[in-house]
Amino acid sequence: MTASPSPARSAARPAVAPAALPPAGLDGFDTAHSRLLSVGDDSWHYVDTADALAALGVEPVGTVLAVHGNPTWSYLWRHVVAATLDAARSGGPAWRVVAVDQLEMGYSSRSGSARTLPQRIDDLSAFTDALGLTGPVVTLGHDWGGVISLGWATTHPESLAGVMLLNTAVHQPADVPIPAPLRLARARGMLGAGSVQTTGFLDVTLSLAAPPLAPSVRAGYRAPYPTAARRRGIGAFVADIPVDASHPSHARLTRLAADVAALRVAALMLWGPRDPIFSDRYLDDLVGRLPHAQVHRFEGAGHLVAEDAPVAESVLTWLGEYVPASGSEGASGSEGASGADGAAGADGDRADRASVDFAPLWARLEERRDDPTDAVIELRGEGVRRVSWRTLNDRVTRLAAGLHRLGVRKGDRVSLLTIPGATLTAVVYACLRLGAVVVVADAGLGVQGLGRALRGAYPDYVIGETRGLAAARALGWPGIRISTARLPRASARALGVTVSLRELLDWPSVAVPPAPGPDEPAAILYTSGSTGPAKGVVYTHAQLSAVRDALGEHFAVTPDSGLVTGFAPFALLGPALGARSSTPEMDVSAPRTLTARAVAAAVAAAAADIVFLSPAAILNVVATAGELESGERTVLEGVRTVLSTGAPVSERMLSDLVDLMPNATAHAIYGMTECLLVSDITLEEVRSVRSVRAVGSVGSAAVSASGGSASRDEGVCVGHPIAGVEARISALDALGRATGSPSTAAGVLGEVLISAPHLKSGYDRLWLTDREAERDTPSGGRWHRTGDVGHLDADGRLWIEGRVPHVIATTDGPVAPVGAEQAIETVEAVRRAAVVGVGPQGLRQFVAVVEAEPRARRASLAAPELARDVRESVGHPLVAVFTVAQLPTDIRHNSKIDRAGLSLWAEAALEGRRLSAP
Repeated sequence: MTASPSPARSAARPAVAPAALPPAGLDGFDTAHSRLLSVGDDSWHYVDTADALAALGVEPVGTVLAVHGNPTWSYLWRHVVAATLDAARSGGPAWRVVAVDQLEMGYSSRSGSARTLPQRIDDLSAFTDALGLTGPVVTLGHDWGGVISLGWATTHPESLAGVMLLNTAVHQPADVPIPAPLRLARARGMLGAGSVQTTGFLDVTLSLAAPPLAPSVRAGYRAPYPTAARRRGIGAFVADIPVDASHPSHARLTRLAADVAALRVAALMLWGPRDPIFSDRYLDDLVGRLPHAQVHRFEGAGHLVAEDAPVAESVLTWLGEYVPASGSEGASGSEGASGADGAAGADGDRADRASVDFAPLWARLEERRDDPTDAVIELRGEGVRRVSWRTLNDRVTRLAAGLHRLGVRKGDRVSLLTIPGATLTAVVYACLRLGAVVVVADAGLGVQGLGRALRGAYPDYVIGETRGLAAARALGWPGIRISTARLPRASARALGVTVSLRELLDWPSVAVPPAPGPDEPAAILYTSGSTGPAKGVVYTHAQLSAVRDALGEHFAVTPDSGLVTGFAPFALLGPALGARSSTPEMDVSAPRTLTARAVAAAVAAAAADIVFLSPAAILNVVATAGELESGERTVLEGVRTVLSTGAPVSERMLSDLVDLMPNATAHAIYGMTECLLVSDITLEEVRSVRSVRAVGSVGSAAVSASGGSASRDEGVCVGHPIAGVEARISALDALGRATGSPSTAAGVLGEVLISAPHLKSGYDRLWLTDREAERDTPSGGRWHRTGDVGHLDADGRLWIEGRVPHVIATTDGPVAPVGAEQAIETVEAVRRAAVVGVGPQGLRQFVAVVEAEPRARRASLAAPELARDVRESVGHPLVAVFTVAQLPTDIRHNSKIDRAGLSLWAEAALEGRRLSAP
């Protein structure tokens, strides 16, 4: 296949149109920085802030060389220009910005030439030579401007200090067609018509912004391209896309891809995942070439990420943290502190602590490789599948060899779309042994959430059951597909399956590589999505092993222990702990499907003495307790420890659970995906620190935000931090922001900070989120900001009182909602309550939304008697009391109330705009 003819070649060569200055009045574009420069027969329009910095009396610390793509122009960088000048005016590092209009584009000259990629890289070099640009230089490129900027970067190592990229690509796999929109734009009859004769290509590109661009901003982008003659460069750019090896730009792009992998300067990638052209496939390729880069995917942003997301602010932050303000180290300079996961440079002290006495997660399997007793017991339907330690270790060893023979290598990402059980256990440990990174996203995220997670992680391989593989195929999820079971040839072909696990087990064995080290990445575990889009949490091998050790030591798990794990994150830790484990029959994507009889069957099968359950599962287990037969009740009497984790749980719920397991000590564990074990409290401790109030809703306390002590503790007491975990509080200011110095003082309302050996390494490809989630403390090190609001009591116990965004900033200061919610739930008719704020920050008012008995059929203002009782129960004035059939909750735990959504709903209802179900 050859390149489509350029519109510039097929038309008569027009007279050269020289560069011109943009007109005044373009939204956000300051023409005071516009310049013209002649280079040979060409003339360039470019933006340069050098004179503006000189007028401020500051010397630039370096230059940002910004290169736009197709069909934009230097208008794309107006926010970066403004932000850098604002920073210089404020006394920050002064970065000069030089943003070019590429030849044939924007307001640069029009010669009618169809420029190829090699020519454009040479053009840019000629421009910077004529400008006299010297280092340190950090390139910034978008779309094909990213490729051209990298071409300049790789040929100017003596001046280069860093590279910054927005959605772009340097490699197109030979077996993958170019993106469909580009194929359409290049199609015969479409190239000239869509790109030159009409504004179609330009209009479609501008339509990709989310939210839509303001008309004035659209006009700014369209300004240089009013006629077909002015748009010839757009068509020529499209024609220059190297679709195959015969294209004149293909060889240069191939060489550039290799050169980029040799760069050792600081690197930043800011990405819009919704881009239909430069998808996460290309981000994954770039991350593989620049593994030391900081990466942030702005969920919801698309191709015009510079318009959709805070790119300018992110650029300034990164420049300040990763590029030296004095001089350039060139291409052999620092790689920066953090890796592509935004995690490699996480707290070194914590990593060192986690690596002490490191034993890999699969160590117990190897120790018991000759043991014929049960390791994993799987209950499905009427059947019970038992897998011995000897068999499990053999499966892990053979699967590791088979996966390695298939091509799975250290650092490759393997997504697992299979339910907990013996198969998933063997696959996880085989991948970990190889050094592959397992990607685990809860099925409770739903198809859309799963797809978003997998596209973000961009796994190299997907291992799944038929249902998961069908979704992967239908929705185009990435990765080479491996089925758990051997499929008929037609089915395997339809699902795009390369091989089955059964076949891998039968392949001739090969030697596996040395085991990964403690500080290498091991897993990416996705959050529930209850506080925003699900995030991939990165764990190293040392951190996963630290989770195992903390769990085993705190709950005295021994080789004689039997575990029932109805909570997915812990379902895989049984073999790591050296204990036999059993997963009860349930739909793991819907914890409420777990029944009391299923728990009893799992306890009996494993002779279990420890049971892990999520709160949503406990609700149904308690609700179905009446179905238990006498023998099943006897079995449950053998349980000595029952643990609830994953979301808050009430005292009543724990009490009901202990009624089923009368000899068990009930524990409520506070933790999160980022740190699965933070603190623990037993039912007996709950009863000793609380009288009547429920212990379940995450919420608030009437505690002084300025450091004063509360008259009494409110909220959810989650107990003392377990061994190795430290907790501190950052006090809230008047607007509910956690700005106070981290403290262990009692009675201070603020954000909970934690540090632990088993704390996550970072977030996957969310560099900015990593920064926001980490907090320095006076004693040094990095601590995780949990986003939870709470306080420490006089005995050092931690109380959780809500999420930071749910704090209600009133004229009397910040108030977290749970204290009021707990008070409302003492009203006899109220089943569950939420308290949210309405109105402007600092002047918020309280609204209560309740589930009451009898259940409301639709949302409405509460009946007068109920409203009166609710108001009398709380110490805050309520502007309204609503009743709803069901409070909205998160999709995984079915127990965390969506207070942010309820607040918006309540405001709309009070304004008369809406009173449908929230």
